[in-house]
Amino acid sequence: MTVNGTYAADRPALSGSAAQFAPERIDWVDYAKGICIVMVVMMHSVLGTELAAGQTGYMHHLVEFAKPFRMPDFFLISGLFLARVIDRDWRTYLDRKVVHFLYFYVLWVTIQFAFKAPGFAAEHGWTYVAQLYLMSFIEPFGTLWFIYMLPVFFVLTKAARNMPPLAVWIVAALLETAHISTGWTMIDEFCARFVYFYSGYLFARQVFALSDRARARPALALLGLAAWAMVNAALVYGGFSDLPVLSLVLGFAGAVAIIVGGTLLAKMQWLTFLRFCGEHSIVIYLAFFLPMATSRAVLLKFSPFDIGSVALLVTISGIVGALIMWRLALLMRANFLFERPMAFWIAPKAKRADLQAAE
Repeated sequence: MTVNGTYAADRPALSGSAAQFAPERIDWVDYAKGICIVMVVMMHSVLGTELAAGQTGYMHHLVEFAKPFRMPDFFLISGLFLARVIDRDWRTYLDRKVVHFLYFYVLWVTIQFAFKAPGFAAEHGWTYVAQLYLMSFIEPFGTLWFIYMLPVFFVLTKAARNMPPLAVWIVAALLETAHISTGWTMIDEFCARFVYFYSGYLFARQVFALSDRARARPALALLGLAAWAMVNAALVYGGFSDLPVLSLVLGFAGAVAIIVGGTLLAKMQWLTFLRFCGEHSIVIYLAFFLPMATSRAVLLKFSPFDIGSVALLVTISGIVGALIMWRLALLMRANFLFERPMAFWIAPKAKRADLQAAE
């Protein structure tokens, strides 16, 4: 974890209530977030490339393998540090957990529309473009639905903090197992994902304890990961992973696997690019759509590679391209693209120690 800006790989992860007040970045959390954001970019890159090409490649199998846990683990990790801020006054809480994400949603949905509007207009007219843009504030647009949903989860969890936690968890679990499908992203994703977010908040102590145990007994943790991978693969490729209850179990099992995997990588300090991606996950999430779409168009037209390799290159381009865009924005003093300006804060600005919880 970070200590005064440096990483102490051999220092054990925080457990229990200490995690609520930890000022440092926690190494395995950044690794886990890095794995999550890579899987999200991979999904959009692979499925988009295959749709455009009209065929599937070997990367499709990896995307399918990650489907049961790709978003559950992202939401669970998003709830881990909520205990640190949930008891703050509503103004501060809304600033950190609602305005923070809505700023980036409004900004980047506008940027995405700026690139996509000419194509939409050519096919449907500018009236349709205006209607679609306004509708994006009710029905989340494209890849940005995750940061649209987070403020809803944050507000609901704070509002329900005096309710019996077990009752809230049971209702959330039942909503997931119901596999509700209305066609509205807000409703469907809320029902499918809130249980994981709430579990991250409710069971943070157990999550940190799990990480501590994995760090202390890496051989056993590796055996557990191997067993999980085989079971997950068998159920996914056997067509059973979407069954009610089983989908919930696989979501939590995959989230545990990512936590354990992130812990082991942090202990060994391997694949540090994943940690870097986790530290800048919001940067990648906001900006990957542009290099992804650009590289997909170029590679599908000129690349001699098979569709699986093209999808892999598109995934890499989305991640690396987003990080390059971030660095260029800093060099050009366009920090507002990835950092919320003071004009959009409604409470005193957070200290640097709060940034991990805010993200």
